[in-house]
Amino acid sequence: MSARIVSGLIGLGLGFATAWADAPVPIANWDAPDRPGWVEKAFAGETRYTPVRDRDETVLRADASASASGLVREIRVDLTKTPILHWRWRVDAPLTGLHERTRDGDDYAARVYVIVSGGWRFWRTRALNYVWSGNQPAGANWPNAYTGNARMVAVRGTDDASGAWYEERRDVRADLRAQFSEEIDIVDAVAIMTDTDQSKRDATGWYGAIWFSAD
Repeated sequence: MSARIVSGLIGLGLGFATAWADAPVPIANWDAPDRPGWVEKAFAGETRYTPVRDRDETVLRADASASASGLVREIRVDLTKTPILHWRWRVDAPLTGLHERTRDGDDYAARVYVIVSGGWRFWRTRALNYVWSGNQPAGANWPNAYTGNARMVAVRGTDDASGAWYEERRDVRADLRAQFSEEIDIVDAVAIMTDTDQSKRDATGWYGAIWFSAD
């Protein structure tokens, strides 16, 4: 599924918002009606994304049932100024029993992507997938089963509790360097997806605030 959301970004024709300052760069504000800046890309049925109140915050609930659709926001972020990606998420239950390193197992209850556009050289588009793994330990990483231009990083895994919110902090510039062996200074888009089209199962993921910062 990663290959399709990466290639699906090409040609959206939305125009990029740009964030060059050192100040924090907000990516997701689920309070705002109609999710401004976010576009849904459906691949196999549609995952249902619903804003809901959780305590004193509006979060996004994602329900997949043998489906795969993601939300993409095109925004250029200067990683030399704001390399740290923050987000909050939880899952009701991870998708256990899948072989996630294969195409048949490429389903996740929650994932957050950062995407680096190849421009007219679309084959150069790369994606880093931060996933909640159902069968890999946190810290594991591997090539995506569909394309060598996408890498998977298990931020949460088999030892993490379901139903609990986790706050994440990743140095995206360092992660891109580690996974693709090159210096990448600009991220062109961020995406989220809860997908179960391969396994034909049900999954629910939750996404809170997403933003970049200098540290």
